[in-house]
Amino acid sequence: MTTPSPTDLRARAQALRLNGLLAHWAQVLNAPWVAQLLDWEEAERARRSMERRVRRASIGNFKPLVDFDWTWPTRCDRQAIEELMGLEFMAEAANVILFGPNGVGKSTLARNLAYQALIGGHTVLFASAGTLLGDLAAIDSASALSRRLRHYAGFDLLCIDEVGYLSYSNRHADLLFELTNRRYEKKSTLITTNRAFAQWHEVFPNAACVVSLVDRLTHNAEVIAIEGKSYRLKEAQARAAQRALRRKRKPS
Repeated sequence: MTTPSPTDLRARAQALRLNGLLAHWAQVLNAPWVAQLLDWEEAERARRSMERRVRRASIGNFKPLVDFDWTWPTRCDRQAIEELMGLEFMAEAANVILFGPNGVGKSTLARNLAYQALIGGHTVLFASAGTLLGDLAAIDSASALSRRLRHYAGFDLLCIDEVGYLSYSNRHADLLFELTNRRYEKKSTLITTNRAFAQWHEVFPNAACVVSLVDRLTHNAEVIAIEGKSYRLKEAQARAAQRALRRKRKPS
């Protein structure tokens, strides 16, 4: 292992703003514990930073990608998903759209991508479309709304889950368009939806901005279609079969 130079050690101490240590730098420069102290401080700050960002991201519990059943969907581009885990799309401020019916794993994959972005040091927020748009639509003050839009626009990765499960008003559509427009070609947005884009007029009935909204979301985006039956339904049926078997085995 290469021994860090005094210049490197001092730069690390300055980055950590260890002013007390720096004030006595001449006395401690050659002390063998300085490098270890800096290692401990950097590791602890990284851990606390990760904890804060995980709490703020609101990803919730999820099945890790290593446990994802790739054989269950009848269509799912595993290679494309694994390439996205490298986070190159974020360097390009590209979007990701995961499209498919209920229960095929869209939200699980989105949560894994969100967590990977957190590990990569990025700021992330995971929210359902209903929660996010409801929050924005409830704000009456123009200045407060502008601040809230800046809040959502500021995350390196914004994950909007379950677009298409509910229908929304024109105001909701306009707010989503405004948020998308603020993030366009600046930050990455991840969308999960059970509706084809041609059906988004049903999600946002009579909204004039739908075409422009879809245009901005899909420009420079990775669109991955997932097909298959509901995995949640499969698990529910398996649990029901296990319960029936246990009841059958019970002595009468």
